[in-house]
Amino acid sequence: MTRDSRQTADVILRIAFPGQDRLGRGKMALLEHIRATGSISAAGRAMNMSYRRAWLLVSDLNRMFDKPSVESQRGGQKGGGAALTPFGEALLQRFRTMERAAETLLADDIGWLEAHYRPGSAGTPPPEG
Repeated sequence: MTRDSRQTADVILRIAFPGQDRLGRGKMALLEHIRATGSISAAGRAMNMSYRRAWLLVSDLNRMFDKPSVESQRGGQKGGGAALTPFGEALLQRFRTMERAAETLLADDIGWLEAHYRPGSAGTPPPEG
């Protein structure tokens, strides 16, 4: 979910599983970049993260579920590569569907919050009176 030119509030979906596992827009963006580039390294570069960080996130995703999200190939003439598995494609599609559903469900409430929001007011007390 991205901000548009009107600077509206964002609904940001993050799933917190029991324990430390989290699933959110960063991992989903990484999956999209892997799908587009065919490479964990290139996906990480596109997101300004190290290969190690990208690889650790992929490792987390592959460990979190009963099926892997990304399959990688090592070496070879082209230096290996990576691709989303059918499960990874389904995970990405379902997460994006959940994001759209959350935005739709919360649109009226977000509008109400925005109508009462004072930009730049964080940390300042409300006016008296």
